[in-house]
Amino acid sequence: MIGSLYIVSTPIGNLEDITHRAVKVLSSVDLIAAEDTRTTKILLDHYGVTKPMTSYFARNERQRTPQLIAELLAGKSIALVSDAGTPGISDPAHRIVIAAIERSVPVIPIPGPSAFVSALIVSGLRTDRFVFEGFLPVKKGRKTRLGILKSEPRTIILYESPHRMLKTLNEVFEVFGERQVVVARELTKKFEEIVRGPLSAILRNLSAKPTRGEYVLIIQGAGKEPLENPEKPT
Repeated sequence: MIGSLYIVSTPIGNLEDITHRAVKVLSSVDLIAAEDTRTTKILLDHYGVTKPMTSYFARNERQRTPQLIAELLAGKSIALVSDAGTPGISDPAHRIVIAAIERSVPVIPIPGPSAFVSALIVSGLRTDRFVFEGFLPVKKGRKTRLGILKSEPRTIILYESPHRMLKTLNEVFEVFGERQVVVARELTKKFEEIVRGPLSAILRNLSAKPTRGEYVLIIQGAGKEPLENPEKPT
């Protein structure tokens, strides 16, 4: 019999944010493919799960995918997890999902947290229509991509690392002009912070202190009404 590939969502910070089903699946599979086995071991230890692990990350997914597909075809069940959140959302998963589908391997989603959804629902910006862009290109193509997004009417969601956050905010301001934005940092963790307001004020706020942790940037869509009561940055 062919095994099943489980795409398992894990907490984005707080280890309590995991479903009973996810713990059950992680406890029952034959193998866990993790973006970083050290990070995943912290989660597994917290819930008393002891299972074999193998690494599956951006730089080895091309060679590791056929190996895992062979295990699945041999009847083993595998859970794929990322460091945090939902695999496939700016994290490795797409290649093995496609390969599994092509070989008629069952692919089963185990839903759970995702940082951009968590940030969006508390942003105060429009949630009925939005576009998730993930990370902007690191070098070439950033301004081009922002130029395309400038006229996007839906709420725009980006991910950004701490060392590029201010650069991204400045580039967004340069291309978009003033917009209402929300910056969410370290969601569900000890130093969680959510700042709302005009982009120019957010820039001043973040420029005055170190940028640390992982960020979600949410930008008001083009032509949308401003927030009725935006929170002033402190």
